[in-house]
Amino acid sequence: MNMRVDPGIMPRPSAIALTDLSVERGGRRALDTVSLGFERGAVTAVVGPSGAGKTTLIHVLNGLIGPTRGAIASEAFGALASRQAWARQRERTATIYQDHALIGRLSALDNVLLGLADTRSPFSLAPWPRSARRRAVRALSDVGLPPARALDRVDCFSGGEKQRIGIARALVRQPGVLLGDEPFASLDGPLGQRLGDDLRRLATSDGVTVVIVLHQVALARSLADRIVGLNGGSLVFDGPACLFDAEAESGVFGSDRSSQAKEGSS
Repeated sequence: MNMRVDPGIMPRPSAIALTDLSVERGGRRALDTVSLGFERGAVTAVVGPSGAGKTTLIHVLNGLIGPTRGAIASEAFGALASRQAWARQRERTATIYQDHALIGRLSALDNVLLGLADTRSPFSLAPWPRSARRRAVRALSDVGLPPARALDRVDCFSGGEKQRIGIARALVRQPGVLLGDEPFASLDGPLGQRLGDDLRRLATSDGVTVVIVLHQVALARSLADRIVGLNGGSLVFDGPACLFDAEAESGVFGSDRSSQAKEGSS
């Protein structure tokens, strides 16, 4: 499969970069010799059919999965080849998960504060400082949840509201690298677009590197500066979102068209 790539996609140094990176899992190559760089202040959407390697890519970028071959490096800390380097990189990285990964018996506020758990001792019994609580309330407000609901138990929220709480938990870290694995899957179209626009503003105003897996191709086109297409663990498209036309989409998804048509109409 020939890769379509725009030669001018990376005019600036990459905040985080993969070089000839491969990942093998269960005897299967989930990523196959992928080289990518992600800029500060830009939004990259990762698309592709089921099993393409999209989630594996996110797990590589946040250090949950190590490469079988190849290298990963960050602009801030250089080669991410040691536990110490990854610990520093994780301090400036936040991830939004599709399944929320929230604790239902805790309040929305406490779940958002868990995004700051690595900033203090895990054995601390002291209450969170007022400054941290203010940051958490502001993060909830940023995703459309009013302060009046901050103390409500998470298991009282709808699925879409839980997803917003998960996004707020990532935003409260004020990350330099923000990753998302289908972060808008539980949201209706207009809300997903609004929160996507918020992430885009975050990237533009604060210089955050945003990399998100999306199944909604239309949202990827409208939200992202750049689209990366994966199929079978290989990089098959890398270019500006405006160049991800019907031909490029067909090249990424191949014969997997029926589900894409359904997703595009939802």
